[in-house]
Amino acid sequence: MSFMTKATKRNLMAKLTLLGKLRQWLKPDSAWISCTCPSGKREFILVGSIHMGIPAMCPLPGGLNDILTGCDALVVEADITLPFTPELAPPTQLAPLIQQLTAEQWQTFETLCQECQLSSEALANFPAWQIGLTLQQKQASLLGLRPEFGVDYQLLMRAKQTGQSVIALESQQQQLNLLTTLPDNGLHLLLDSLTHWRSNARQLQKMIDWWLSKGQHPRLPLPNLSRSFSNDLHDRFIVERNQQWAEYLVSLPAGRYLVAVGALHLCGPGNLVDLLTSLTERE
Repeated sequence: MSFMTKATKRNLMAKLTLLGKLRQWLKPDSAWISCTCPSGKREFILVGSIHMGIPAMCPLPGGLNDILTGCDALVVEADITLPFTPELAPPTQLAPLIQQLTAEQWQTFETLCQECQLSSEALANFPAWQIGLTLQQKQASLLGLRPEFGVDYQLLMRAKQTGQSVIALESQQQQLNLLTTLPDNGLHLLLDSLTHWRSNARQLQKMIDWWLSKGQHPRLPLPNLSRSFSNDLHDRFIVERNQQWAEYLVSLPAGRYLVAVGALHLCGPGNLVDLLTSLTERE
């Protein structure tokens, strides 16, 4: 049997203590469904954002603006306050939408168009990803949500008013490219929109209620959010981007960062918190 020297024991205890502190630091803080994540001299405070909101969500609750003031920079998915002229490649020529959908799917599509007061005949001429996105945005609008009351938009405006640095994880064009390069012009995105229509509405309402409750109950944890994408789309829109973002975040200069990303990026397998934890523990 071999025995450790005192120096070896001290080194081992130091490592265990450091790991313990890392795990404690990386433990989610229910005050902001956020986690304070030191990576060397970097500290990340992650906030689950909702990109569209209602007037009652303005101003943001519970001192979030104060947290922003104490950070070196605001990190967002994309800076949506910047002017943007989209570059669109011609869509792939496919069969008419009615031929790509089953009879039941087409009936659902027409029903939702009527609900959203949109012309199914006119909308069917666009690429499938654009149809799905249009329906989702119209659904949010019918629920009373507006982009100017979104959490990330409000944080962006606050940061720019106070002269704070803003870091975008992606450009608006990169986000558009995610959609325009989907197989079959994004047919699966449209099908997911049709399939999860009611659950998406409930999820939006759940997030609105959560943000409205933060003023009275600051430590209210992030609600359980269901997946609204198929496996392939979930990997493309959530997991793969989380991996890219985590690697980028741990490469930032020393500082304290408020990171506002869609709440789905902080939930489930491959979430941003777990990825940052893994990268930090490897340093």
